[in-house]
Parts: sequence; structure tokens; C-alpha cells
Amino acid sequence: MKKILVLVSILIVVAACAAPPTSRDSAPSTSTNSGAESSAQLTEAEAIAREKAVWDMLKKKDYDLFAKMLTEDYLEVASDGVYDKAGIVTFLKDLDFTDATFSDWRLLQINKNAALLMYNLTLKGKFKGQDVPPGPYRVGSTWVNRDGRWLAIFYQETLAQKAPPPPSPPAATTSASPGVRSGVITTPADPIEREKAVWEALKRKDYDTFASFLHSAQVEVEPHGVYDKAGTLKLVSMFDASKGELSDFKTVKINDDATLVTYVVTISGPKPEKGRASTIWVNRGGKWSALYHQGTPAEDPSAASPTPAK
Repeated sequence: MKKILVLVSILIVVAACAAPPTSRDSAPSTSTNSGAESSAQLTEAEAIAREKAVWDMLKKKDYDLFAKMLTEDYLEVASDGVYDKAGIVTFLKDLDFTDATFSDWRLLQINKNAALLMYNLTLKGKFKGQDVPPGPYRVGSTWVNRDGRWLAIFYQETLAQKAPPPPSPPAATTSASPGVRSGVITTPADPIEREKAVWEALKRKDYDTFASFLHSAQVEVEPHGVYDKAGTLKLVSMFDASKGELSDFKTVKINDDATLVTYVVTISGPKPEKGRASTIWVNRGGKWSALYHQGTPAEDPSAASPTPAK
């Protein structure tokens, strides 16, 4: 059932064009004419409107129009897997919902032609006749301007949880590996190699180098909270990443100055051992840095149904 909501909220919110926050009945036009869309930077009010409009779209079961609001390379990350455009549209046809509640909206500008909308979501609905878990969920929904039209390209949601008691800090902070000076880095050109370099810094507890990879406006979303750069640095110092293994990488080019990387992280020890992580990298002034990161505990696929369509 966990997956059901994961997808539900995902699908509902990911794409859109919507009514002002106070009224879903006054949604703006959902015309698919590319010439009708503005190329101006997306505002928070416009992004919220689009998210809410999709909600109405799905409530009316207009799946064709919903699909037109997604890019062809769209990805969505859920606790039980990564879903493409076709998988989402197929999944939604078994969904019936009656109410959705949104809160804590926040827009993070990626660049002029891309933006990420964060918010919390609770939901009332059924999937194949069964109640879906209500949440709340922490949502990250990314929009990109493609040929004059704003379309959804990426969505991830994470079930909100109460913060556990803080673990004891690592026994000792090891110095950087020989030949590596903290805080001095060469950022790899390949987005997957960039992500691996971040984790290598964490494994050797080189927090200065780790910090150098992060944009000053960096935001991280986890089950127990939303963190700025300073919060992230404190957070990573409280766990041992030395045994972390990365796998199942997927990348999506948002535009020339922004790239998404999503993958699975496995760290032996406390449950859950696996998580699904995503990072949005941005090129600002010729330097690539991590602007957004979201983590979602991974669910055992054998315990979830139905299987995502790929």
C-alpha cells in the first residue's frame, strides 16, 4: 500500500496547470498549444497553479491531457522504484481520489528555464478499491520549459516521519585520503561521476570537500525534515557512509545547465538499508554544484503491487 500513495501523490502533483491555491474550480487553460505558453521564468504562484490544475485533471480522469503535461523523458521516484511516463499514466487509471491537501509551498529556481516546487501533501483516495495511506508526504516536483511550454520532468515524494533521536557522532574524524586536500576539488564533467565523488568525500569524512560540492542555496529533503546547506553538513556528520554502495543510476538532462541523477544507496546496518536518492546539479558560472537532493527509503519490491510499467 505504501507504493500506492507514493505513486498517487506523485502522479497527481507532478504535472500541471492549475487553479489558484484557494480554488481548484478556476484553473487556467490547459491548452497544449506551445505558442500559448510564456518563456518567462516560472513564478511560485504559476507553479502552484499548475500542480493544482493537474489534480483537477486527474480527478476528471483526463489521462490524455495529463500525459501531455509530462516531458517524454519524465522520471518519478517512489519508494518501490523509478517510473517513466508510460508507467505513470497506466498506473493512474486504477486511482480514485476525493481530496488532496497541500501546504508549505516553496519554489526553488534551478535556472531561467527550470524550477522545482516543494510542498507537503496529504491525500484521501482509493487504488483498486483500497484506501491509500494519507501521508503527509514531502514532495519535489520539477518543471522545465521545453519549446515555450512548461512541462513536468521529475517528481519524487518521501513519507514524512518524526525525527529519530540523533545518533552518536562518528568516533573519530579521519583525515582526507593522501594527496587530497579538503575543500579543493575538481568537479567531474559526468553527472554520475560527480555523485560518486560526493560519496567518496563522505566515506573519508572529508566534509570540507563535501561542502564544496554543494550550492550555497542547496536544499535537502529527507523523511525527517528539510535542510539547508548548513543543516545538510550537520546531518551527514551524524552517520557513517563508509560502507555506502551506489547502484541503478539514471540521469535526465533537464537543460544545458541542469541535470538530474537518481540512484539507489545501500548502507548495511539500521533499517532500511536501501534508499532512493536524487540530486539536481546546476551549472552556475561554469561550476557544477548540487542544488537539490531528496532521499526516499526504499520499499521491498516483493511487498508492493502492482509492478511499475517501464
